[in-house]
Amino acid sequence: MTTDTTRLISELEKKFDAINQKTDTHLEGLLWSKPITYWDYIQTDALLNLQTQRTVLPDEMVFIMYHQVNELLFKMILWEIDQVCILEKPETNFFAEKLMRISRYFDMLTTSFTIMGEGMEVDQYMKFRNTLTPASGFQSAQYRLIEFASTDLINLIDHRFRATIDRNTPYSHAFEHLYWQAAGKDYKTGEKSFLILEFERKYKDEFLRYMEAHNTSNLWQKFKQLPDADQKNTELVAAMRHYDKTVNITWVMGHLNTAKKYIESGQGSGEATGGSDWKKYMHPKYQRRIFFPELWSEEELENWGEDC
Repeated sequence: MTTDTTRLISELEKKFDAINQKTDTHLEGLLWSKPITYWDYIQTDALLNLQTQRTVLPDEMVFIMYHQVNELLFKMILWEIDQVCILEKPETNFFAEKLMRISRYFDMLTTSFTIMGEGMEVDQYMKFRNTLTPASGFQSAQYRLIEFASTDLINLIDHRFRATIDRNTPYSHAFEHLYWQAAGKDYKTGEKSFLILEFERKYKDEFLRYMEAHNTSNLWQKFKQLPDADQKNTELVAAMRHYDKTVNITWVMGHLNTAKKYIESGQGSGEATGGSDWKKYMHPKYQRRIFFPELWSEEELENWGEDC
């Protein structure tokens, strides 16, 4: 055996001894294992069989795959955020690296709306969207988890109710006043739509656990744990502002403008598939969702989304 082989076997023995396993057993297992292939590792066959059309219209496949790509990117974003949030006190370089990764993923998301905006025939979309009713992109649970993990909960509360909610407010009560609740309620009766009732039936318990877990452990709180000098670093502050604006203005407006092209095409009822007041709900100036308000001037906060 070469010196390197002897060293590697010694390291393996240490590894398996630490978990009360026999090195010989694991080495023999390697004799019968298959060489790994790209398609097995990526699970290509499984991935490419997750697209199931509900109609015969070809552009529905574009719609399905685009949203599945979004969900994969959301998962990548949560993967990076969680690595920051689990640390008791992150080191600045680590925080900055993760923040840049997160921002790049969202930059990719925001520039991808042309796939939806220019990549489907209006006539086809207006036909297959009726088959999708009452499902809605509103029901992306991962997107809501990203929000909870990015900022203090108060910043996700409908701005009309923020003065009535603090850190001692039960999470179940705060949940009922999240900004997106307005999209799923009849503003006259307060009754929830089927869209939001089904969304809550599946995800509410998970949301409440996530809200509590990230109440004091989110990107903003981790930023505030960095040394004072680093919190004033112009490049890091600019990166935080970029992420905030990208998620809460650029991404939202990309989604809104794409929706306008199709829903206001003159075909169909002009209503969202989930029945929400989509024009008002989606615009950032109405949502007033800002992850890091302390990093913006009073004028910027006052005019949030106004120039869109």
